[in-house]
Amino acid sequence: QVQLVESGGGLVQAGGSLRLSCAASGSIFSINAMAWYRQAPGKQRELVAIITTGGIANYADSVKGRFTLSRDNAKNTVILQMNSLKPEDTVVYYCHAGTYRSTNYYVGTGYWGQGTQVTVSS
Repeated sequence: QVQLVESGGGLVQAGGSLRLSCAASGSIFSINAMAWYRQAPGKQRELVAIITTGGIANYADSVKGRFTLSRDNAKNTVILQMNSLKPEDTVVYYCHAGTYRSTNYYVGTGYWGQGTQVTVSS
């Protein structure tokens, strides 16, 4: 089992910045990547950014150039730095850890954080 603890999020004005952190503990040897997803009401959860244990990151087109995902392997933590935030970034963000076969495919369900709300006011 892997436990994920998220922190960060909150309310910010458009153009501002926020940082989300996700700390993993437990059987982390079973995971090879961590990611952030987001989900708007009535919509499917979408991948925002993913980073492998080797530090290779990929991003959704909608956040490229604005968001940066990094990791601290010593702390088993990934950090999503979100800059130039837009009102359309207002959703709940979820941390995910799993065994990924590709950017869009992971084995089983993986492990999910509890979600953190990001609200960007116009």
